[in-house]
Amino acid sequence: MPVRTSESGQGGRGRGVGLGLALVSALAFGGSGVAAKPLIEAGLDPLHVVWLRVAGAALVMLPLAVRHRALPRHRPALLAGFGLLAVAGVQACYFAALSRIPVGVALLVEYLAPALVLGWVRFVQRRPVTRAAALGVVLAAAGLACVVEVWSGLSFDPLGLLLALGAACCQVGYFVLSDQGGDAGEEAPDPLGVIAYGLLAGTAVLTLVARPWRTDWSVLAGPAYLDGTAVPAAALLAWIVLVATMIAYITGVTSVRRLSPPVAGVVACLEAVIATVLAWVLLGEQLSAPQVTGGAVVLVGAFIAQSAAPAKGSSEPVASGGTERELSARGTAA
Repeated sequence: MPVRTSESGQGGRGRGVGLGLALVSALAFGGSGVAAKPLIEAGLDPLHVVWLRVAGAALVMLPLAVRHRALPRHRPALLAGFGLLAVAGVQACYFAALSRIPVGVALLVEYLAPALVLGWVRFVQRRPVTRAAALGVVLAAAGLACVVEVWSGLSFDPLGLLLALGAACCQVGYFVLSDQGGDAGEEAPDPLGVIAYGLLAGTAVLTLVARPWRTDWSVLAGPAYLDGTAVPAAALLAWIVLVATMIAYITGVTSVRRLSPPVAGVVACLEAVIATVLAWVLLGEQLSAPQVTGGAVVLVGAFIAQSAAPAKGSSEPVASGGTERELSARGTAA
């Protein structure tokens, strides 16, 4: 009995750390738009900003790729999938969708990812999920609809919606691949190595899409403006590379491994709320009553999902805050 109490405490602390990392990741990802918008307004093409973001982070993490140089031989599919889906796919599909449908609609469709993750875990992996996780997904989606005020920019361009759905599917790949550990008898790959090679693969793909040789590099030598305040464009790019990409991916991948893809996916919905609040504070964009209410609903949904108590019985739902490997270990220890 004392052993179980100790394991329960450790599991609770691990889930708390995972939740904290997920919140840091949402904050870091949410700050990317606030920094990118002034650069775009200063003259950089949106796809060039994306390429600079990914390529810059890949360059900074290159020493980690060298340190884990054996990883491509052992897990080539994982690294290729992470680079194509979690890095390049999400960015390319989302920005392509923005060229055809309103931002709010694109965001709402992209953040259907938590619901898709829940479906993947339940029907593809055939692992049980909690009702609280499902309720959290529903509340987060409803709140997000209010945050982005989807009703003010409804557009049903078929290709645009398909591209946004592609971004959602790629985001599912991010959560599912982030949860991948080692096969039976193998050590789980270091998340830093996975992220480093994922960024390198993503850079290679985005180079073909963005064609960065057409970038107006002079923009980075001048100022950009946050609600009328001049800020060095290079400083905003440094924020995007170091915080909104590197720290965001590192904390995000680590949080998925400590929580579960469905729970981490719901918490990630806070990214849109954080982005909206930061745009209000730093860019002077106004918040409406529905947006404030929607933000609160997203918070409630995330809280319900992450605090879901494990269902009683021999089969403990993965979405209650532990990976399949952790649950197996708990059952063995008991």
